[in-house]
Amino acid sequence: MKLPSGKRLVAVFALLVATTAVGVDRAAASPDPESAADCVVKQDGEVGATAGPTVWMAGDSTMANPRTTCPVGWGSRFDALFRDDVTVVNSAVAGRSIQTWLYEGNVKSTMDSSGECVVSPTTYAQRWLDMLNGMKAGDYLVIQFGINDGDRACPRHVGSARYQQLLGAMAKAAKDRGARPIFLTPVSAVRCSGSTAVGSRGFLTETTNAASANQVPVIDLHRLSYTLYNTLKLCPNNGDYTQGAVGAFFCNDHTHFEAAGAEQIARVVAKALRDQNISLATYLK
Repeated sequence: MKLPSGKRLVAVFALLVATTAVGVDRAAASPDPESAADCVVKQDGEVGATAGPTVWMAGDSTMANPRTTCPVGWGSRFDALFRDDVTVVNSAVAGRSIQTWLYEGNVKSTMDSSGECVVSPTTYAQRWLDMLNGMKAGDYLVIQFGINDGDRACPRHVGSARYQQLLGAMAKAAKDRGARPIFLTPVSAVRCSGSTAVGSRGFLTETTNAASANQVPVIDLHRLSYTLYNTLKLCPNNGDYTQGAVGAFFCNDHTHFEAAGAEQIARVVAKALRDQNISLATYLK
């Protein structure tokens, strides 16, 4: 085999070096689009998945995490419907109206001249302060009240205008932090008119009005829930909530959910996110 001359050898070597350099430059300028989009460099230099948003939840017992086997709030079944990079923080508390949730311990049992419960001092409950301190841009705030707010007596009583004002204040606080609020009308209890499940809650108009005024998406969970009850044929019912389909869905009452019922309500909310093209839906499994 004949070897190339010295000049030819030098030229071949230079060509190989140039070709290799171009390949390296192109590889550096064109990273894998999938891995680049889904990874960040941690402080210790390791590469890991980009953290998704936190979904903050505020509401009452129908949303709250369970303390016993029943009731089970639908919010406790929400996390399982999202991708692993999403964190759900459920701060719903049983028995609360929007005002007692926000001002725990500061809402008095007396009303002022306008018919609203006296709030003194007007400092927020720690649960709301902790939520606001942890909230970041890209997060979501899911709010569902309206079940206990119709109580005629203080401290749970909330009037129509006050309810809308407080929803608006929560929405603004979230938006100020770059988070996205979502309002829900209150989930329905099961109330039968013959063989048909019908609506059972108030504060529906107030919730939709507050959503419109504050440019917040609203899910009509009230309508969606009693529509589900009709699909499952939970009516007619003789008042026995321990047997059959209604017993599998509800605790021994007409309001609170067994685990299976809570899971179905959570899935109804997830479907509504998709159906209404609410951006949180992009993080669902």
